[in-house]
Amino acid sequence: MENKLKIQIWSDIMCPYCYIGKRRIEGALAQFKHKDNVEIEWKSFQLDSSFVASENDDMAEHLAEKYRKDVSWAKEMMDSMTQNAKSAGLDFRFDKAIMANSFNAHRLLHLAKKNNLSDAMEETLFKAYLTDGENVNDSETLKRLGLHVGLKADELEALLSSDQFANEVKADITMAQNIGVQGVPFFVFDNKYAVSGAQHVETFVQTLDKVWEEGDFGPKLTILNSEVGDSCGIDGCN
Repeated sequence: MENKLKIQIWSDIMCPYCYIGKRRIEGALAQFKHKDNVEIEWKSFQLDSSFVASENDDMAEHLAEKYRKDVSWAKEMMDSMTQNAKSAGLDFRFDKAIMANSFNAHRLLHLAKKNNLSDAMEETLFKAYLTDGENVNDSETLKRLGLHVGLKADELEALLSSDQFANEVKADITMAQNIGVQGVPFFVFDNKYAVSGAQHVETFVQTLDKVWEEGDFGPKLTILNSEVGDSCGIDGCN
């Protein structure tokens, strides 16, 4: 058996459950005795690639309109996610959140991947959007956040003044569509098993143990959880 267990994670910075899922897979890895032999690859996904922000965006109103629900439904969903986040040690501040198109943030994540800084960049962008109320589609903000994790100023300037890594973002999204991803976060373990949604730590621990023990990394992908929960898709968050 190969001594590296690879986990690919499709996520969107705009997806609150993706941040919760990040914490839960981290919690699982903390319990996994082979954690030093695990490699994580972050993959891009956009819940709403056509979104254009405006100055007076209200998240509850936007979600209600997008998913054809009422505002009270949207507020209840946001409250539920906030409580879920607390259980994962996260502080969601939807009252401060600035809605944005995440495409440029994903391009920044691909630059971070090139420099082996993917995880730090994911963490920084999630916190910036969901806790700190930062605009993650603002060039100066992205540059500052990139510098914070250790990216070089000249690389950031080149990225933000071009369409660099646009094709890589689109390729990740196409790959997700090809394997049937309907919501994020979506975790693929060594191209063999997949887990959809921010499942509980125990579910991830069981999956890690199962993949490691089997050690037969075939090409067929099997989704282990039959019900999708704690995830966001084009039809809303569950």
